[in-house]
Amino acid sequence: MAAPSPVARPKRARADLRLELSGSAAARRDAPPRRQLRLWAQSALGRRARGAELALRIVGTAESRRLNRHYRGKDKPTNVLSFPVPKAFSRSFNGPERLLGDLVVCGAVLRREAREQCKTLRAHWAHLIVHGSLHLAGYDHERHDDARRMERREVAILRQLGFPNPYEQ
Repeated sequence: MAAPSPVARPKRARADLRLELSGSAAARRDAPPRRQLRLWAQSALGRRARGAELALRIVGTAESRRLNRHYRGKDKPTNVLSFPVPKAFSRSFNGPERLLGDLVVCGAVLRREAREQCKTLRAHWAHLIVHGSLHLAGYDHERHDDARRMERREVAILRQLGFPNPYEQ
């Protein structure tokens, strides 16, 4: 009896979210460990995280400002930008993982906001990773009802992770 061909076996999708992390050492100086960032993103994405991949780039203020100006028309650095993979591309990608998109976090803006809002750095990192990941999952806050829905989801996820409501001070 011949052994089954390894080629005949389908590849199993990864059970957990795959997080590709990049950025300069200076930009990443206060960033939580990769496993923590992945947990926060995975918690926000829920079932969408199964077998999926996202890229997280931590940048300085100059790069954040350039990206925000180019993609959003706002000439200032921002805390987090989300770039979902276009559906047409994600359908045509045949790899073992489903690409969700990119998150770009500006560590300097995040640090300043945490200080100004009297939040711990860790809690603010968690909030922005959850917030950005929800954007990748299709949530938005352009309209009032959508903003309330997204905010409720963020608060619930952060509560499950042991963080206080980021909108209450």
